[in-house]
Amino acid sequence: MNPSATATLRLTEALIACRSVTPADAGCQALLQPLLQAAGFVCEALDAGPPEARVANLWAVHDAGVPGPTLVFAGHTDVVPSGPLERWASDPFVPTHRSGPDFPNGPRLFGRGAADMKAAVAAMTLAATAYVAANPRHPGRVALLFTSDEEGPALHGTRHVVEVLQQRGEKLDACVVGEPTSVRQLGDMVKNGRRGTFSGRLKVLGVQGHIAYPQLAANPLHLLAPALAELVATVWDEGNAWFPPTSFQVSNVHAGTGALNVIPGELVLDFNFRFSTESTPATLRQRVENILQRHGVPHELQWTLGGEPFLTPPGSLSAALVAAIAAECRGEDGGGLQPELSTEMSTTGGTSDGRFIARLCPQVMEFGVVNESIHKLDEWVDVAALGPLTAVYRRTLENFLR
Repeated sequence: MNPSATATLRLTEALIACRSVTPADAGCQALLQPLLQAAGFVCEALDAGPPEARVANLWAVHDAGVPGPTLVFAGHTDVVPSGPLERWASDPFVPTHRSGPDFPNGPRLFGRGAADMKAAVAAMTLAATAYVAANPRHPGRVALLFTSDEEGPALHGTRHVVEVLQQRGEKLDACVVGEPTSVRQLGDMVKNGRRGTFSGRLKVLGVQGHIAYPQLAANPLHLLAPALAELVATVWDEGNAWFPPTSFQVSNVHAGTGALNVIPGELVLDFNFRFSTESTPATLRQRVENILQRHGVPHELQWTLGGEPFLTPPGSLSAALVAAIAAECRGEDGGGLQPELSTEMSTTGGTSDGRFIARLCPQVMEFGVVNESIHKLDEWVDVAALGPLTAVYRRTLENFLR
């Protein structure tokens, strides 16, 4: 393993050892900040949130005073809860190496956050510090944004930092978010956008009564059923060249008192749209209301917009990133990506903090390690991917800041 890959591995291990279950940072950023400061980055803590759930936000900038664009690396140090500890093969916060015939790309590093996304945070940090050390008079600015509120409500993390930067009149030109985007091998997929997320909580208002006297009650499940069938069957849009069609999914349904002989008085249903740029929150909301009214469903409905869709068409950032992947992720020394495979640009998957950064930055893309194990028990990252990942981030800087 080359020195760069070894350094990324050791820093990833140190980050995994921090029990940073969202919104806790648990010392992750305290590991990163000295490395950045030693390389000449000006670091600023932009922490926010209530005292009992304080969110750590680190904004670091290296400006050599030479005109040019600003490229930001963004990531999160918080992780999702581990789940049942007894079902992990090893302590989720003790970085552990294992090898085996089922690991096609060699040994793996196990631990909560290994893939999502402490490996990327380590690689970004070391790529940025190596780049500015080799290019002390680089054009433009190199910046890093790390938060501990990505896996949680996402109210006081990147969203807050973006608001602060907007108030300052900051101009960001491009951002790479370190989300785990690869599918089978490092470099086979990057995200150049994400769908929006729009959730509703529907309360259907019925009349509670004895199940033997339905004429004296109004069952909210029965009232909703025809409308729900139409909601599920509706084609909301056809998507477009970059986005799949908008989807409607029910996530929770609750009704009833627990008794077998009582018609419930109300039903609460949670649903979510993952929507493309062909739809808007306003049009989706109106169409849902029209369906409920057409079926005469007595209801109350609350809406929550989790994030608008964003898209980065091919341009200077995608060219820099894809060229870096082509140079660093092919062959035996590049994490196993075969020469005949290409890097796919996709907008599939869940949301990310890219939705907030896109308010301030015209080009936002995501690139990171294989996402097969994220949020699962025994989360892992291929050790062999850490060197190429760091090299891709550094070469992206070299390609973009010219």
